[in-house]
Amino acid sequence: MSRDLLLLLEPGFADPRYPGERFSCPDGAPIEGLLASDPSRVERLDVKRLPFERPREVVVDMLDAEHQGLPVLVLDDDQPAPADAQTLGERRFVTDPRRILELLVERHGFPKVH
Repeated sequence: MSRDLLLLLEPGFADPRYPGERFSCPDGAPIEGLLASDPSRVERLDVKRLPFERPREVVVDMLDAEHQGLPVLVLDDDQPAPADAQTLGERRFVTDPRRILELLVERHGFPKVH
């Protein structure tokens, strides 16, 4: 992998347990806001928005079936990973939403969250 990959739930997703209702991810919403604040920076990473339903094949393929929670930032193999990154095999990733925001600032130049 040559770029960071940010995996988010698609905004306005449906949950079959609540027919007719639409939802946004409380952890992904601040990240979506940061992405919207500077669209030109989004081009520096890959962003995929995934359906709510599991299994989330993209996540399973990247990580495994036990790590399907979103958001997740899968880190580029070519850049140094932060010390607090989780590891599965060769794959390094971050799941804490606040830390993802910090890494988007550090690695991609987005404005800092105040």
